[in-house]
Amino acid sequence: MSSGIGVHDDSLKAFNELKLGGGKKDSANYVIYRINDDKTEIIVEKKGRAADYDEFVELLPENECRYACYDFDYELAGGAGKRAKLIFYTWAPDTTPIRHKMVYASSRDALRRALNGVAVDIQGADYSEVDYDTVLSKVTLGKS
Repeated sequence: MSSGIGVHDDSLKAFNELKLGGGKKDSANYVIYRINDDKTEIIVEKKGRAADYDEFVELLPENECRYACYDFDYELAGGAGKRAKLIFYTWAPDTTPIRHKMVYASSRDALRRALNGVAVDIQGADYSEVDYDTVLSKVTLGKS
């Protein structure tokens, strides 16, 4: 199902900068997207560098849908080294009006297909579904 909502060029540019930044200290480690007020395009709402994962999660609004990408850093079991994976989030809180959720659900694929290099997809309707341990288990098991 497609909503006819497009992806703004800046949305792709921000994702490519995130992907190419690859964990560099001064580069962004997240991008949060929203649908513009005219409901015609998916645009960048904000991008930047969160100090840690919890700070990133706090940027997701309590009552509004968003899409996001995050450069997720984690330790391998047994101290076998560090890894990073790009994660795509579809954030649709239970408290969001159903019409708003439907627009985001029907527009998701337009953005997701354009983002090459995402390792894991996470859908969250509650903060517990996007907490660090939940996401880590999906990343390390390769499930989305």
